[in-house]
Amino acid sequence: MNLLSVMPGDSFLHRLNPVTKLAAAFLYGIGCILCDSIAMEVVFILLMLLISASAGLLPRALALTRRLLVLGLFMFVIQLLFVRTGAPLLSLGGVTLVTTGGLRSALLLSLRVVATMLPLMLFFAVTQMNDLCNALVKRLHLPYRYAFIITTAFRFVPLFSSEFAEIQDAQRARGVDFETKNLVRKVKLVAPLCVPLLVSSLKKVNSSAISAELRGFEMRGRESGYKEYPFGKNDALALALLVLMVALCAALL
Repeated sequence: MNLLSVMPGDSFLHRLNPVTKLAAAFLYGIGCILCDSIAMEVVFILLMLLISASAGLLPRALALTRRLLVLGLFMFVIQLLFVRTGAPLLSLGGVTLVTTGGLRSALLLSLRVVATMLPLMLFFAVTQMNDLCNALVKRLHLPYRYAFIITTAFRFVPLFSSEFAEIQDAQRARGVDFETKNLVRKVKLVAPLCVPLLVSSLKKVNSSAISAELRGFEMRGRESGYKEYPFGKNDALALALLVLMVALCAALL
């Protein structure tokens, strides 16, 4: 399953204005970055999982969280070994390996990575990129050219993810074992897959450019789309709560 593909639904999150959902994802991430408490970072992750459950996205949110924890673990090890502040916790041969400051910094950074990226990744699950592009043009009066650039960048994230999974499956069918626990070997197996991914991506970019030209890309404007994207009470409430969260996190610095 592509964890970044759109999942249709009629939940509170799905019904929000696309611009609101984009702003909410970034505001939530900003609040997590500003937060300097390990306990609060855990609360932010649990809160996002709860919000995902209310939208019927809990299995996907848990799968994303597990994958982000792998990245968080990598960041944890780096911070643990290189941050030397605080009292020594672990020493070997007179050399301090782990300090209290390093442990706290490592925990905070790894949790912050998960808490910050989770809402942005879930944003892809509840938002059609066409709706986001049209909403940016109609509601924020953004020129269609720039809205198209933004949404195309977002659109290619799940597309590349799906394409990479297909290339990996093709290599598995040829007998390549990607399940090795040896990190160096795994990198050597995955690195060559970037070449066919790049070639496939370039082909898609060219075909997408031709398709856009044939559909009158240069003539698109605010009046081109028939669908309206009004801001409602739920949008105002969601943004107000997130602005308050960011303000509280900034005040507690």
